[in-house]
Amino acid sequence: MIKQIRSEQLKPGMYIHDLNCGWLDHPFVSSTFKVRDEATVSKIIELGIRELYIDTVKGADVWEARTQSEVNAELEQRMQEIAAKKSERPVVVELREETARARRLHGEANKIVRNLMEDVRLGQKIEVDRLAPLVESTVESIFRNQDALLPLARLKNHDDYTFEHSVSVCALLVAFGRAMKLAKEDIRELAMGGLLHDVGKASIPDVILNKPGKLDDAEFTKMQSHVVQGVVLLQQSGGISKIALQVVGEHHERFDSTGYPRHLGSEKISLYGQMAAIVDVYDAISSERVYHKGMPPPQALKKLLEWSDHHFDPQLVKTFIRAIGVYPTGTLVQLESKRLGVVVEQNEGNLLEPVVRIFYHAGQKHYIPPETVDISKVQDRIASFENYEKWNIDPYHWLPA
Repeated sequence: MIKQIRSEQLKPGMYIHDLNCGWLDHPFVSSTFKVRDEATVSKIIELGIRELYIDTVKGADVWEARTQSEVNAELEQRMQEIAAKKSERPVVVELREETARARRLHGEANKIVRNLMEDVRLGQKIEVDRLAPLVESTVESIFRNQDALLPLARLKNHDDYTFEHSVSVCALLVAFGRAMKLAKEDIRELAMGGLLHDVGKASIPDVILNKPGKLDDAEFTKMQSHVVQGVVLLQQSGGISKIALQVVGEHHERFDSTGYPRHLGSEKISLYGQMAAIVDVYDAISSERVYHKGMPPPQALKKLLEWSDHHFDPQLVKTFIRAIGVYPTGTLVQLESKRLGVVVEQNEGNLLEPVVRIFYHAGQKHYIPPETVDISKVQDRIASFENYEKWNIDPYHWLPA
């Protein structure tokens, strides 16, 4: 049986089913292993892991601990409560009008950030002003209709993850800032920070940055240094705002002081740093990497909600979920009718009933004539979220063109 325990309940002889943290938040070879000694327990606690999952069939038990099913049931209930509150995201233009523009913007953004990282590697200073038009275009696209750009931001190439992740974080932070009702100028600076938040990785050797296996302790420490490196690079270049600098310097800090590099707590992390931490983790755990499978977006959001008990501000996590939807645009879902489709638009009135483009019958295992359905206006309901890989479906192909 899989159970959730507090890290201080962990003992040698227990079998860890899931360390319950991001892949780059721990240096162990795997997230699944048997605990051999107290040193391992101490290391897990030092990493800031507050809760984890054990397999009581393969190791010792904690009889009073909650089962994974009980934890999931509680998280599902909390998600339902979040979805019940209306989301305010006015759509200025129709999706079909914004889609082509968003696709061009996404391609351009990836090229610009790729070139930026290459320039930094060559020792050139960062010209922040040259990024301003890209940031402005991203902000305006999200404000017109965020369902056009956000699903594109999820699509990443394994080899290009570092800069594509930066583009994704930028777009998500704009949507988040909009939901927070921040001033538009502050949202622009927030977006700039998102675009540059991992610029310090340009100083990390490729052998570490693209290592297909786990990092050793020295490599792990070197990888974490990208935060300080990024702040130094931007301060040397000049022209960076305080808000953007807070995003870069604080996106790995945690509400309970278990983050890095400064181990700041809730009262010392800026609002923008807290927002960036939430978005950075969400995009990282929902993205496919060489060394780990990305979670479907709804599952990643549940993880954020679970971790908000310690690592993130719970209210900010709830706002972020309402900002992008319980089933974020681009999510593959299965309806009660056994039909599969991709979420293409959100319904402000009910985040559990988005607009879905249906194209496959899971029961009969064949494609069907594509049909766009507003779930709020039909009897069919979403039964589950799915993995594109499981069904061998290309997500890019089924997003609006």
